[in-house]
Amino acid sequence: MIAYDDQSIPAVRDYLALVESTGWPGIVEKGPDKLAEAVANSWYLVCAYDGERLVGSGRVVSDGAHQALICDLIVLPEYQGRGIGGEILTRLLKKCAEHDITMVSLFAAQGKGGYYRRFGFEERPHDAPGMRWVKRELF
Repeated sequence: MIAYDDQSIPAVRDYLALVESTGWPGIVEKGPDKLAEAVANSWYLVCAYDGERLVGSGRVVSDGAHQALICDLIVLPEYQGRGIGGEILTRLLKKCAEHDITMVSLFAAQGKGGYYRRFGFEERPHDAPGMRWVKRELF
Protein backbone atom coordinates (compact mmCIF):
# COMPACT_ATOMS: atom_id res chain seq x y z
CA MET A 1 0.00 0.00 0.00
CA ILE A 2 1.40 3.38 -1.02
CA ALA A 3 1.26 6.18 1.56
CA TYR A 4 1.42 9.85 0.59
CA ASP A 5 3.12 12.49 2.74
CA ASP A 6 3.00 16.26 2.29
CA GLN A 7 4.15 17.11 5.78
CA SER A 8 7.85 16.29 5.72
CA ILE A 9 10.94 16.51 3.55
CA PRO A 10 12.48 13.17 2.58
CA ALA A 11 16.01 12.20 3.55
CA VAL A 12 18.39 13.62 0.96
CA ARG A 13 19.91 10.19 0.19
CA ASP A 14 16.42 8.84 -0.60
CA TYR A 15 15.54 11.83 -2.78
CA LEU A 16 18.91 11.58 -4.53
CA ALA A 17 18.19 7.92 -5.39
CA LEU A 18 14.81 8.95 -6.79
CA VAL A 19 16.36 11.67 -8.97
CA GLU A 20 19.13 9.32 -10.12
CA SER A 21 16.47 6.95 -11.45
CA THR A 22 15.44 9.56 -14.05
CA GLY A 23 18.77 9.95 -15.81
CA TRP A 24 18.14 13.71 -16.02
CA PRO A 25 21.44 15.50 -16.58
CA GLY A 26 22.68 18.27 -14.33
CA ILE A 27 20.67 17.67 -11.16
CA VAL A 28 22.64 14.92 -9.45
CA GLU A 29 25.94 16.56 -10.42
CA LYS A 30 25.13 19.58 -8.24
CA GLY A 31 25.44 17.30 -5.23
CA PRO A 32 23.25 16.36 -2.29
CA ASP A 33 23.49 19.73 -0.51
CA LYS A 34 22.09 21.66 -3.49
CA LEU A 35 19.43 19.00 -4.02
CA ALA A 36 18.39 19.27 -0.37
CA GLU A 37 18.27 23.06 -0.70
CA ALA A 38 16.04 22.83 -3.78
CA VAL A 39 13.62 20.48 -2.06
CA ALA A 40 13.54 22.55 1.13
CA ASN A 41 12.73 25.69 -0.90
CA SER A 42 9.71 24.07 -2.51
CA TRP A 43 6.36 25.72 -1.90
CA TYR A 44 4.64 22.33 -1.73
CA LEU A 45 6.00 18.78 -1.83
CA VAL A 46 4.27 15.42 -2.01
CA CYS A 47 6.14 12.16 -1.47
CA ALA A 48 4.94 8.59 -2.02
CA TYR A 49 6.27 5.76 0.14
CA ASP A 50 6.07 1.99 -0.07
CA GLY A 51 6.74 1.27 3.58
CA GLU A 52 9.93 3.22 4.32
CA ARG A 53 11.01 3.43 0.67
CA LEU A 54 10.56 6.71 -1.21
CA VAL A 55 9.06 5.64 -4.55
CA GLY A 56 7.74 8.92 -5.93
CA SER A 57 7.67 12.66 -5.43
CA GLY A 58 6.55 15.90 -6.99
CA ARG A 59 6.98 19.50 -5.93
CA VAL A 60 5.74 22.98 -6.69
CA VAL A 61 7.75 26.18 -6.74
CA SER A 62 5.39 29.13 -6.41
CA ASP A 63 4.70 32.66 -5.24
CA GLY A 64 1.57 31.21 -3.62
CA ALA A 65 -0.82 33.58 -5.37
CA HIS A 66 -0.42 33.72 -9.16
CA GLN A 67 2.40 31.56 -10.59
CA ALA A 68 3.38 27.95 -9.92
CA LEU A 69 5.80 25.57 -11.58
CA ILE A 70 5.46 21.84 -11.08
CA CYS A 71 8.95 20.37 -10.77
CA ASP A 72 10.50 16.96 -10.59
CA LEU A 73 7.46 14.69 -10.79
CA ILE A 74 9.27 11.38 -10.41
CA VAL A 75 8.16 7.80 -9.83
CA LEU A 76 10.70 4.98 -9.66
CA PRO A 77 10.54 2.99 -12.91
CA GLU A 78 9.43 -0.22 -11.18
CA TYR A 79 6.48 1.67 -9.61
CA GLN A 80 5.29 3.44 -12.75
CA GLY A 81 1.90 2.53 -14.19
CA ARG A 82 0.29 2.12 -10.76
CA GLY A 83 -1.33 5.57 -10.52
CA ILE A 84 1.28 6.99 -8.14
CA GLY A 85 2.33 9.83 -10.44
CA GLY A 86 -1.30 10.70 -11.09
CA GLU A 87 -2.07 10.85 -7.39
CA ILE A 88 0.96 13.05 -6.72
CA LEU A 89 0.07 15.37 -9.61
CA THR A 90 -3.56 15.58 -8.50
CA ARG A 91 -2.45 16.59 -5.00
CA LEU A 92 -0.09 19.24 -6.41
CA LEU A 93 -2.82 20.68 -8.64
CA LYS A 94 -5.37 20.63 -5.81
CA LYS A 95 -3.01 22.70 -3.64
CA CYS A 96 -2.62 25.22 -6.47
CA ALA A 97 -6.39 25.37 -6.93
CA GLU A 98 -6.91 25.93 -3.19
CA HIS A 99 -4.73 29.04 -3.49
CA ASP A 100 -6.46 30.18 -6.70
CA ILE A 101 -3.18 30.10 -8.62
CA THR A 102 -4.00 31.04 -12.20
CA MET A 103 -0.77 30.04 -13.98
CA VAL A 104 0.43 26.48 -13.36
CA SER A 105 3.26 25.44 -15.65
CA LEU A 106 5.52 22.44 -16.04
CA PHE A 107 8.21 21.08 -18.29
CA ALA A 108 7.49 17.56 -19.50
CA ALA A 109 10.13 15.02 -20.40
CA GLN A 110 10.24 14.02 -24.06
CA GLY A 111 7.27 11.86 -24.96
CA LYS A 112 5.31 12.62 -21.77
CA GLY A 113 3.05 15.41 -23.07
CA GLY A 114 0.11 13.03 -23.52
CA TYR A 115 0.30 12.02 -19.87
CA TYR A 116 -0.07 15.63 -18.71
CA ARG A 117 -2.85 16.40 -21.19
CA ARG A 118 -5.06 13.96 -19.25
CA PHE A 119 -4.78 16.34 -16.29
CA GLY A 120 -5.77 19.43 -18.27
CA PHE A 121 -2.38 20.67 -19.46
CA GLU A 122 -1.82 21.89 -22.99
CA GLU A 123 1.20 22.95 -25.01
CA ARG A 124 1.77 26.66 -25.35
CA PRO A 125 0.97 28.06 -28.78
CA HIS A 126 3.85 28.28 -31.27
CA ASP A 127 3.55 32.07 -31.32
CA ALA A 128 3.80 32.24 -27.48
CA PRO A 129 6.35 29.54 -26.62
CA GLY A 130 7.69 28.74 -23.21
CA MET A 131 11.39 29.45 -23.05
CA ARG A 132 14.41 28.70 -20.88
CA TRP A 133 17.62 30.59 -20.28
CA VAL A 134 20.68 28.89 -21.79
CA LYS A 135 23.11 31.70 -22.74
CA ARG A 136 24.77 31.87 -19.33
CA GLU A 137 28.03 33.38 -20.54
CA LEU A 138 26.39 36.81 -20.37
CA PHE A 139 27.80 37.22 -16.88
